[in-house]
Amino acid sequence: MFHPLPLYVGLRYTRAKRRNHFISFISLISMLGIMLGIVALIVVLSVMNGFHKEIRERILSMASHATLTDPYGGMKDWQPLLERVRAHPDVVGAAPFVEVQAMLVGPSNVSGALVRGILPKEEDQVAELRRDMVSGSVDDLEDGAFRIILGQDLAMYLGVGVGDKVTVVTPQVSATPVGIMPRLKRFTVSGIFSVGMADYDRNAAFIQMHDAAKLMSLGDSVSGIRLKVADLWEAPKLSREVAYDLGGVYRVADWTQVHANFFRALAVEKRMMSIILFLIVAVAAFNIVSALVMVVTDKQSDIAVLRTLGLSPGRVMGIFVVQGTAIGFVGTLLGMIAGVLLALNLEPIIGGIEGLFGIHFLDPSIYYINELPSDVHLMDVVVIAGSAFLMSVMATLYPAWRAANTQPAEALRYE
Repeated sequence: MFHPLPLYVGLRYTRAKRRNHFISFISLISMLGIMLGIVALIVVLSVMNGFHKEIRERILSMASHATLTDPYGGMKDWQPLLERVRAHPDVVGAAPFVEVQAMLVGPSNVSGALVRGILPKEEDQVAELRRDMVSGSVDDLEDGAFRIILGQDLAMYLGVGVGDKVTVVTPQVSATPVGIMPRLKRFTVSGIFSVGMADYDRNAAFIQMHDAAKLMSLGDSVSGIRLKVADLWEAPKLSREVAYDLGGVYRVADWTQVHANFFRALAVEKRMMSIILFLIVAVAAFNIVSALVMVVTDKQSDIAVLRTLGLSPGRVMGIFVVQGTAIGFVGTLLGMIAGVLLALNLEPIIGGIEGLFGIHFLDPSIYYINELPSDVHLMDVVVIAGSAFLMSVMATLYPAWRAANTQPAEALRYE
């Protein structure tokens, strides 16, 4: 099949001649179809990778890679445990926290929220709250000051700003002379943050850890320890290794568990989009079938002469396999190069189009971002290019087999 003669003839058939301009045009369309399909696949998957990375970073700017909590209540003597956790070679940061589901009462509305007590300097090791501050500072959370930092959407809903008061009502109750009363405390809003995700901007608040412990009557205990590991994809394994090294019994939760449904939905979305876009490449591959069938029909007499001169059916088949493979290879190569270049330069291209036509593809007030992120993965490019080329080669088999089974006498009967 890969004899020099089939290779030479197959490559020669890819160029236009006097009688087969239309066939060459079909071959060109097939090549362009494969190229455009690969470009679309690479760009779309790169954009989806960029969105997933952006969302993951925003989630992990608030959520830790993993948490260790005491299943029986507050974690006592947490300082030695914290030092042992930080001593693990794969842990790059750890911080204690106190967490409670509470109700926040503002002058305009009442809303439930997840209130987390933190130590500002320790929190910098595991989260990016300082980076996401819109007003105020994380350092304003001082022990005994009873200050609170609210998400931007939560602050707007409650109708408060920096310097205003909100009342934090916890599920715990206290016995008083007038009966059982919920535990509550007035806090002063000292800052507002914005992550760009409603889950946090609308439902999260931060206070000083010791203030949270007093509010929860935990004394010197904490709810648990938050971890940041060197490789976030290894967080499930590493968090369990850390818990095992500490001894005792701890409840371990990592970011893949806490947000499992969300990231699973993103993975399914990417998989389905890949399947849909692969149909474009499949259509282009079927164009190769039609182009080669037309070539085989047009070259019946040439095939018959070659067979008469002693060319074997396998080498006749090789001629058309070479022709179809050449179309697929060129289309795949051009598509791979154009797709990677377009994906790597997508942001300036989109910015230029927006500036030229005065439009915005992504409204920041709706999507929280004003640019189209793109993250090219080498494995995606390899899989796309390899699959497209394989489909192109497979598309050549039937026309080539049909050419190999041409009977010289029948082909030359009316010549």
